[in-house]
Amino acid sequence: MIYTLENSNIKITASPFGGELHNLTSKIDGTEFLWNGNEEFWKYHAPILFPIVGKVKDNKYIVEENTYSLPQHGLARISEFNMIKKTDTSIIFSLPYSNKTLEVYPYKFELQIRYDLIENGVKVSYKVINKDSKEIFFSIGAHPAFMCPIMPEETMNDYYFEFNKKETSSLLTLNSEGYFSHERLPYLNNKNIINLSKEVFKNDALVFDNLNSNKISLKSKNHNKSLTMDFTGFPYMGLWSKPTGAPFVCIEPWFGHSDYEDFTGEFKEKEGIQSLNIDEEFNCSYTITITV
Repeated sequence: MIYTLENSNIKITASPFGGELHNLTSKIDGTEFLWNGNEEFWKYHAPILFPIVGKVKDNKYIVEENTYSLPQHGLARISEFNMIKKTDTSIIFSLPYSNKTLEVYPYKFELQIRYDLIENGVKVSYKVINKDSKEIFFSIGAHPAFMCPIMPEETMNDYYFEFNKKETSSLLTLNSEGYFSHERLPYLNNKNIINLSKEVFKNDALVFDNLNSNKISLKSKNHNKSLTMDFTGFPYMGLWSKPTGAPFVCIEPWFGHSDYEDFTGEFKEKEGIQSLNIDEEFNCSYTITITV
């Protein structure tokens, strides 16, 4: 079942499968901002990454000397959530641990995804609750994809990312298998604009871990339709589209990231990993605001 929330400006839809947002549509002029999930390019819309972001080495990781297996980006995006609360302006999905999740992720947890309509967009909130009798470890992140171009007569080359502060920043670099090397690539030098093209993503995602900005916008050179994400508090930011070319871009705030290519430690030792003591909860959120 697909659930719908709307106000006078915005309509969103979301699915219990993956707890995933499916649409972010302006009711002013009908413009759709979220990627449509065309399987020719990429079948997702805005998956939730949990309990890993990216890849663990050979899809395997170690907890207390035991080896477990998880696919890229974890289990949430391929799991059925429960809808536990809906109002006129919000909806909450829940993914509780189960015997099935314990086979691949040996911690007892509850993951809640909440969508709240705001005047011109949506607030997306994540809550992780420790339901175990021990400390638990995890990463979590967002992977929303946006139409680029937004208007059909344009191309990706008409668009650019704009940070809200000037950045002098290097990139974490991915190898051909999707793991990070320890090499850093200088990228922005007192700039806040990234002009978009297929070439930008030829080496996979742009991944930042030292941004000053807390907002990023996707804008066109031809009109004022745009979207802005406020990712305050997230330590990592990935920007991605398919290296082979696709009519979307992803803006991905993360707590955690893929393994380094030489990482051999326990899961809890991963860079960027989060921990929760017994009965504690972890909360984070981001907002997407549109302009038409």
